[in-house]
Amino acid sequence: MGPPDRHRRRRRPASACGSGAVTARLVVRLLAVLALLFACALPAHAHKPSDSYLVLTLNGRSVEGQWDIALRDLDTAIGLDADGNGELTWDEVRNRHQAIAAYALTRLTLASGGAICPLKAGTQLVDHHTDGAYTVLRFRADCGRDIDRLDVGYRLLFDIDPQHRGLLRLRLPDGTDTATAVLSPENARQQFTLDGAGKAAQFGGYVRTGVWHIWIGFDHILFLVSLLLPAVLVYRERRWQPAPTFRVAAVDVLKIVTAFTVAHSITLTLATLQLVTLPSRWVESAIAASVVVAALNNLRPVVEGRRWIAAFVFGLIHGFGFASVLADLGLARDTLVLALVGFNVGVELGQLAIVAVFLPLAFRLRHTVFYRKAVLLAGSAIIACLATLWFVERAFDLAPGFLG
Repeated sequence: MGPPDRHRRRRRPASACGSGAVTARLVVRLLAVLALLFACALPAHAHKPSDSYLVLTLNGRSVEGQWDIALRDLDTAIGLDADGNGELTWDEVRNRHQAIAAYALTRLTLASGGAICPLKAGTQLVDHHTDGAYTVLRFRADCGRDIDRLDVGYRLLFDIDPQHRGLLRLRLPDGTDTATAVLSPENARQQFTLDGAGKAAQFGGYVRTGVWHIWIGFDHILFLVSLLLPAVLVYRERRWQPAPTFRVAAVDVLKIVTAFTVAHSITLTLATLQLVTLPSRWVESAIAASVVVAALNNLRPVVEGRRWIAAFVFGLIHGFGFASVLADLGLARDTLVLALVGFNVGVELGQLAIVAVFLPLAFRLRHTVFYRKAVLLAGSAIIACLATLWFVERAFDLAPGFLG
């Protein structure tokens, strides 16, 4: 037997090659998830997502309507700030009343018995919701026959803001709510009857709204992500090291998610039922601060192994943020309970969807320098910087002014 061939190329085990390919794919997937989160978060504004509030009161053959639309949304759509100084005055809004009515009412359709109910604009006022000034557009629709079923078609702002939602209350003349709904691009046309049927459909609508609000509530998402990033690691000997088992990571995540859920459910309920109220500016500033603290804790851990406590404490604040959309709607108590439960369930489902996508990928990559350096440390630093900008904008009210 001759001497071994010194130039013979060493073969790597097939399993090693396969493992490398799998890791590469996981890296790409995790990068895609993070890129999506940051791409969504970077342009996010300090205030809550765009909503309008539409109340329709059925009165025999006619419908009396009140439509609250954010002035900042109308300024984007048709231009209200005549001098372009970033501050709206009452005169600027009043001079555009006719344009506001024309813009809004051409994007709302009411019909009964297959016949369109013509809309006629009434007076306009200005009111303040938790996130700023709104025009209050009153209108009337005459259907020409007794209304036992109403078809609603809603297209406001969808062409320029697909995230916009119309929150609808359908009422009887005595003020009783007979139906509620969330109007979105996917559910822009809905049908209602006077018997109040369709509670399951209403509940489903608020579940979808809860899911949507957690997915586009970028500050809530980044707070949750900041707590989840170190869940697949343990801090030992002054550095992050891989968690030994998936069970350890999963238990840590379970504690965090449960604490956050319990906390924001408490304050969401209290705030929506108007038992406890806090100024919106304080709440939004505190939410931004919670993201900063959670992200910085990943860079220099102070609360490690007990992040569920931070999740609970700050979750109480986030609950007030979730409540703003329901509190502004002003639902009756029986309808409010239905909306509250459905919205809360939706928030949890949206939250669990994020965990289900993130955790398995993060666990597979926990051994890599890429995860510890690029994802955990660099990602947390980016989140902290972004949240700091949010905090400054919210705390010092640096957004453009809309009638104060």
